[in-house]
Amino acid sequence: MKLTILGGGGFRVPLVYGALLGDRGEGRVTEVVLHDLDAGRLSAVTRVLAEQAARVEDAPRVSATTDLDEALRGADFVFSAIRVGGLEGRAEDERVALAEGVLGQETVGAGGIAYGLRTVPVAVDIARRVARLAPDAWVINFTNPAGLVTEAMSRHLGDRVIGICDSPVGLGRRIARVLGADPNEAWIDYVGLNHLGWVRGLKIAGRDELPRLLADPDLLGSFEEGKLFGVDWLQSLGAIPNEYLHYYYFNREAVRAYQQAEKTRGAFLADQQARFYDEVGAPGAKALDVWDRTRAEREATYMSENRETAGAGERDADDLSGGYEKVALALMRAIARDERTTLILNVRNQGTVAVLDHDAVIEVPCLVDANGAHPVSVAPLPEHATGLVCSVKAVEREVLAAAESASRTTAVKAFALHPLVDSVNVARKLVEGYTSVHPGLAYLK
Repeated sequence: MKLTILGGGGFRVPLVYGALLGDRGEGRVTEVVLHDLDAGRLSAVTRVLAEQAARVEDAPRVSATTDLDEALRGADFVFSAIRVGGLEGRAEDERVALAEGVLGQETVGAGGIAYGLRTVPVAVDIARRVARLAPDAWVINFTNPAGLVTEAMSRHLGDRVIGICDSPVGLGRRIARVLGADPNEAWIDYVGLNHLGWVRGLKIAGRDELPRLLADPDLLGSFEEGKLFGVDWLQSLGAIPNEYLHYYYFNREAVRAYQQAEKTRGAFLADQQARFYDEVGAPGAKALDVWDRTRAEREATYMSENRETAGAGERDADDLSGGYEKVALALMRAIARDERTTLILNVRNQGTVAVLDHDAVIEVPCLVDANGAHPVSVAPLPEHATGLVCSVKAVEREVLAAAESASRTTAVKAFALHPLVDSVNVARKLVEGYTSVHPGLAYLK
């Protein structure tokens, strides 16, 4: 079975390959094709994968190419993890937004809109090529903003594109762990959009244990989200939000922390990864060791400004292991082998969340089998969540419309309508700023 990884020179690719190395049995991936526009990055990541596979019998074959059509042709699965504009583009997204006093995070607020406007046209081109060159392939999208990009691709691929994210997985795992339960045996009642969702229940052996957690201040304050949001706020919500909701609930504090930081997250990662690729390319370098060390630093500093604002301290060691590669492998196994499972995924709504239309991509538990991912019926969103979800989905639709029409006016509308921008004048300045620094936005007229 052939897996094509778009963004194959990306830093997190070894996580996916590591998961494949542990997979055995019929219907497993036997060939991995890495595609990237940067041949140097492809070479570096290929060296890391070779060291990973050195002592693994019958490891999946790895090849690399800068030719997109060649990479896609004959693929069974396509894993999309591209970054249009690179980390330098992410740093610019943050810088332009913070200069106007608004959030520039890559998936939330102004930064997420800018990133989406750059990425959607590229993602749509990929979707069209997949439909032409590998019509039976399943596309697994991890490209951010994941929900928005998945929805853009679904207009050409239907339900054969599925978005994944490790945030809900990590949240459910933490809640189960603090309740003393096996995460693999817990049913997580999670609903929302990508990076905008809430855990409203966690059932173990048919019993919802979330009320027990919410009623115990010591237990509730003992894990990441309790430290990040505060016990009182979680009890007020009656739910556990995805960590990215910290940017909404504590927006002013987050913007201030990012403005005062020595470097934005994008600038930090750009510098860190530049060092990584340089080190891996050095004569005699142990590529896998360099990658492991860099990854540990990357994970430990994740959302550090938010945790500092909340006084949450360092991340727990158990939260540093990632997880999206496990979701990707479980998803591929379920489809390729009909190993039915339940995963929290980004899929078309199909009536699941009543306040959104059929084609809106949402993030909910799904039953996965050989026919794809099927969203599970969920209870209505609470009112406090409904307004936010509908508002952000409306912004996503304006981003899609702007990308399709190449309309600068519609792009301004997308920025202005976002609850974390809330100013038409600021929206105009943001569009002016972003189009001046991003060649990828030159299409907006």
